[in-house]
Amino acid sequence: MTSSADAGPAPGRSRRRMALGAILHGSGGHIAGWRHPSSPPDGQLDLDHHIRLAQTLERGTFDALFVADVVAIWGHQYDSLRRTARADHFEPLTLLAALSTVTERIGLVATATTTYNEPFHIARKFASLDHLSAGRAGWNVVTSVVPLEAGNFGRDTHLEHSTRYLRAEEFVEVVRRLWDSFDDGAVTRDTASGHYYDPAGLRTPHHGGPHFTVRGPLNISRPPQGHPVIFQAGSSEVGRAFAARHGEVLFTVQTSLAGAQAFYADVKARAAAYGRDGDHVLVWPVLSPFVASTQAQARARLAELQELVHDDVARRLVQDNIGDLDLSGYPLDGPLPHIGATNRSKSRQELMLDLAHRENLTIRQLALRFATGGAVVGTPETVADHIEEWFTARAADGFNINFPYLPGAAEDFVDHVVPELRRRGLFRHTYETATLRGHLGLPRPRVGASTGRRRTAAGDRGAAGQREGSGEGSR
Repeated sequence: MTSSADAGPAPGRSRRRMALGAILHGSGGHIAGWRHPSSPPDGQLDLDHHIRLAQTLERGTFDALFVADVVAIWGHQYDSLRRTARADHFEPLTLLAALSTVTERIGLVATATTTYNEPFHIARKFASLDHLSAGRAGWNVVTSVVPLEAGNFGRDTHLEHSTRYLRAEEFVEVVRRLWDSFDDGAVTRDTASGHYYDPAGLRTPHHGGPHFTVRGPLNISRPPQGHPVIFQAGSSEVGRAFAARHGEVLFTVQTSLAGAQAFYADVKARAAAYGRDGDHVLVWPVLSPFVASTQAQARARLAELQELVHDDVARRLVQDNIGDLDLSGYPLDGPLPHIGATNRSKSRQELMLDLAHRENLTIRQLALRFATGGAVVGTPETVADHIEEWFTARAADGFNINFPYLPGAAEDFVDHVVPELRRRGLFRHTYETATLRGHLGLPRPRVGASTGRRRTAAGDRGAAGQREGSGEGSR
């Protein structure tokens, strides 16, 4: 293997630099990762384990680590749930606040749903994380795909797919306006004058809409990045439109280079149609690496993990992700039955159905393929070849690495694949900036820029449009 000390790209290599993020599952992203011999079975709630993982990724100069979340256990069928680690995981922002104290440069991204939260909560929490981490926070905006979440928030049923996105549109607008509650530099903390902040720099949103009424302002100064970076993973028609309007980093699962290129071109064109710079909308396909010294050893690592998937788990993995149906009466080694419409993730259903029909997969084969979504199996050079091909072919601006088991898969990638990417001139040797926006080459939002067309200065300024604390002001 080539040493990471080799500086500079080879002749003819592109100077464009890719981004790398990592999904931080306690014991790994594979459904059976917790059973792997090198994964700690209690890794889901082991803080020291998470600290080591974060520091390993930072050693590899990853742009960001990402903690996924649902606000429920991942299923209610205990025959399968009891065979997974999905009933036991940290609340993401609490974990990332802890990791902010033991890392220095890596971005810290958490999922938070717009369906089962309120805008003020989310704006305040992510602003706090951005301050704690000195500008490294990111928010993965989701509308929730697990119907069981509804029962934890006083609802009998999950909101319809289109309604969830309408709520999300308004939610993101309100959060951005709350992040802009104070102008940059408005919190002066001037002990001589006795003024903690300049009232002329206070903005009170006074938002009133179909889903939310939020007076504001936010009770924390503007985040160091202006706004934490917005991540999004919508791939359905309505999801892509939402991502093109709001997303700055877009997660996606793609099973072919052609499909990835089509998604990449589509969301960039949609973003441009909304007046956005396509270079400020980054596409990160999921990649699950199985890395070893030889191709045969890498394939053996994949097979070893797949053997740990119990039949009950395989059936449930398909059932929970492809739609609202019961597969208990169908043989695992038989074909999929007819699948109807779903109120879960429509893009995920379409992806799985396309894969099953294109490759004529059985239920078991589909489950195993889904368990290793984005799998790339081989030597460090083979994995780097795949990454380089997708990157240079404009199928990706970076990758969201889903390590199948931890910590071993992350260590293999950092120690062997990252040096190869550096040798090819595709990835940084050291961090050159301090913030997540800086790593990604994203601009810092101006105060009021994201929603300026929808409001007036008089309706938004604490001092110009109203007396501070009076409760008055236009909407």
